[in-house]
Amino acid sequence: MKTPQQDVNTQSKLTCPACGHAETETMPTDACQWFYECKSCHMLLKPKPGDCCVYCSYGTVPCPPIQAGKSCCP
Repeated sequence: MKTPQQDVNTQSKLTCPACGHAETETMPTDACQWFYECKSCHMLLKPKPGDCCVYCSYGTVPCPPIQAGKSCCP
């Protein structure tokens, strides 16, 4: 029997809106990631209004808590 944690994808490709650089990263499963520095242009990414983290705003996969149907941040 699968647990909800087994269905969670922890890999997401973040794409910088400034330069278009894409990087696959491992998402934290126990915390929100509010900031991410682009490895190409060094722009500091922040969540878009209404999103809980940079993965939900700029990633190919939403953060693990959102995938599990939970609130990301208290």
